[in-house]
Amino acid sequence: MAGELVEHQPHQPLAPSLASTVGRLRKLLDYASRALALVDLKRAGTPLHEGGWSPKQVLGHLIDSASNNHQRFVRALTQPELTWPNYDGDVWVNSQDYASAGWATLVDLWSHYNIHLVHVIGRIPEEKIGTICRIGEEAPMTLGELIASYIDHLEHHLNQIIG
Repeated sequence: MAGELVEHQPHQPLAPSLASTVGRLRKLLDYASRALALVDLKRAGTPLHEGGWSPKQVLGHLIDSASNNHQRFVRALTQPELTWPNYDGDVWVNSQDYASAGWATLVDLWSHYNIHLVHVIGRIPEEKIGTICRIGEEAPMTLGELIASYIDHLEHHLNQIIG
């Protein structure tokens, strides 16, 4: 996985203001892809705390986040402003039954989806960074802020799984 990510790194982002953001996501993916692959299968299926999600479910939630944010990023590129519904994590995670999915499959899907997001984010032109995005009931934010928020969200949940 780490070698594959390196192959996707030659291009600098179109938007100079996203250079550090893209670099941050690349580093996070390189580290997390390797660390997630080492998570014990029994631990992957065990809730992180009583009544909480297991690492499989948390990673499934991060796949949902990648999917939703992929749509948000691309739509914000193609529209003057983005309005998007909120995400109900429990409903999505339970309806897709991530708890019964294979750990390696989840890790691969998450890793590859985010490799694609590095590419997408790197193709965002500077003039679109300020596009206003309205997600559910949240306060409006710019596309640049949405991207940074996505990476913060990834770090938070990856820390739950791998520390």
